[in-house]
Amino acid sequence: MDQTQQCIGMYLLVLSLGLLMDRGTCQHYLLLRPIPSDGLPLIELKEDPDPVFDPREPDLNETELKSVLGDFDSRYLSVLPPVDEKYTGNDELDDFDFQKPGGVLPKEIRALDFDVQFGKKHKPSKKLKRRLQQWLWAYSFCPVLYTWTDLGNRFWPRFVRVGSCLSKRSCSVPEGMVCKPANSTHLTILRWRCVQRKGGLKCAWILVQYPNITDCKCSCSS
Repeated sequence: MDQTQQCIGMYLLVLSLGLLMDRGTCQHYLLLRPIPSDGLPLIELKEDPDPVFDPREPDLNETELKSVLGDFDSRYLSVLPPVDEKYTGNDELDDFDFQKPGGVLPKEIRALDFDVQFGKKHKPSKKLKRRLQQWLWAYSFCPVLYTWTDLGNRFWPRFVRVGSCLSKRSCSVPEGMVCKPANSTHLTILRWRCVQRKGGLKCAWILVQYPNITDCKCSCSS
């Protein structure tokens, strides 16, 4: 089979797969249909700009605050602006450059049967099937992207490494499904809270749970 025939074969296989999958309503070939975590990613908090609600210098004693906080995971928490690894900021990475799944090929993809009529052959060669499986795996892969986020001086530590899901394009064939949060954890941080009482404004640090995305899956778009 020459190169032209191989290209035609690949196109017919992808087209055939897309038509088969389109028969179901939002049925993905990986059969992954997770329920996205509610409220993720978080909406930016609206803060009162009045500096009277800000913590003062004596309220920011690092030793005391670490004692109140307890577990301090430096992988996700930072008191100072972090010198991040390769990727920083809020701009999403290029999908194709970043999507490099590792490990063992998922059993759902290994089990796919690519039946297509091509000349006298009804099934693709093992090499062509393997290449198509690798392409499907990379295309549907939904990594978690981490960026450092400054929560402001009313949180301690104020810098949190926040997870997000790729959303530039669809992750399914045919298009329609997107990468969405599938699992999350909670980071414990401190929140400066002020309450107006009879004796005046009373402020103190309180422990709060900050949800963070830990897993993304290809799922139906809402």
